[in-house]
Amino acid sequence: MLSKRVIAAARSRAFFASRGAQCAAVSLSKGWKVADSHIRRAQFHSKTIKVPQMAESISEGTLRSWSKQVGDTVEADEEVATIETDKIDVSVNAPTAGKIVELLAKEEDTVSVGQDLFIIEPGEGGASAASQEKTDPEEPKDQQLDKTTPEPRAPSAADKQSGGIPPGGPRESKKEVKKQDSKPKEDKSKAPPPAPKAPGNRGETRVKMNRMRLRIAERLKESQNAAASLTTFNEIDMSSLMEMRKKYKDEVLKEHDVKLGFMSAFARACTLALKEIPAANASIEGDEIVYHDFVDLSVAVATPKGLVTPVVRNVEGMGFVEIEKEIAALGNKASAARDGKLTLEDMAGGTFTISNGGVFGSLYGTPIINLPQSAVLGMHAIKDKPVVVNGQIVIRPIMVVALTYDHRLLDGREAVTFLVKVRDYIEDPRKMLLALS
Repeated sequence: MLSKRVIAAARSRAFFASRGAQCAAVSLSKGWKVADSHIRRAQFHSKTIKVPQMAESISEGTLRSWSKQVGDTVEADEEVATIETDKIDVSVNAPTAGKIVELLAKEEDTVSVGQDLFIIEPGEGGASAASQEKTDPEEPKDQQLDKTTPEPRAPSAADKQSGGIPPGGPRESKKEVKKQDSKPKEDKSKAPPPAPKAPGNRGETRVKMNRMRLRIAERLKESQNAAASLTTFNEIDMSSLMEMRKKYKDEVLKEHDVKLGFMSAFARACTLALKEIPAANASIEGDEIVYHDFVDLSVAVATPKGLVTPVVRNVEGMGFVEIEKEIAALGNKASAARDGKLTLEDMAGGTFTISNGGVFGSLYGTPIINLPQSAVLGMHAIKDKPVVVNGQIVIRPIMVVALTYDHRLLDGREAVTFLVKVRDYIEDPRKMLLALS
């Protein structure tokens, strides 16, 4: 008969041989899985997306935020990042559907046009990485490792004699012993009372200025330094214009589907006055004065990021209704400005600016010239005031208007004449309809 040692050695060799075959099968299965994933990735070549061309005058911007992160899937033309410039916010969209593989810049980094921004792996958009993992083939059960738990140890002779209880009696765990031994200790020393807080809040918050605010600050200071600014004021009796608006606003709304407001009247009045005072519609370029035969009206709009001035083109050829329609479209652009979607084309150009601080309740103000323009009209709130009419003191709705002009182009006589003509047109709107000065 074979000895017990020989039989045990034979059994151990057979066991390890079977385990080796199982491990080889599992390694082969994992190798096929890795190769399959590489084959799937090879079907789609990753693309590096660069910072797009933003405008002729813009070469860099600040990466404001990432809309997608690594591993997210995107559809074609879906926004991935937002770049803030000194004029507008530029959206960077995915050129094709796929998955974001790598982000090559961090938020608040300064990025230049043509710089590598992120890497995308083209594919089907909307599918998550988890769903792709679910589609991977599972290992066959016969190729899986034996994950059975080890058999319990057989009781020794000493354990049988003691009835399964280890010699020395049952042992208590260290935690139980510590719980029994530990006794609450009384803290004889009392903590000192907290010091009284100083009254009031003296905290500070520092926020980095965005590029648009920095650019606005730069341009406003440039305007103050470059232009010889001077402001003249006048008062306008709004009774006639308010009466005309009240009489025809419902009819205009019914026939043209647009509301009749005050901005169209002021835009038309300024256009007619600019024809008579062309220097107010001019600009300085080097050592030359450029007189414009057209009127592109910039309308100041307040946005959370700063003041912007979308432009209504060729106002000189429009009537009240046409101007109101353009202003309505401008209102949509104003909403786009508040959402950060205003384009450079919407703000490019402009030969004269109107700023209406009256919508915020302003009574007086001196607007700043929007260079290279030569003048800006500031409108204010309408308030009832006592005025003298034909020797009688009466209450009339009065608006104070201000004209800030560049004294390098306009003399005081021309500036005051311009503002007086605007006042006369508003106080008698029929002159604007008949084009009478």
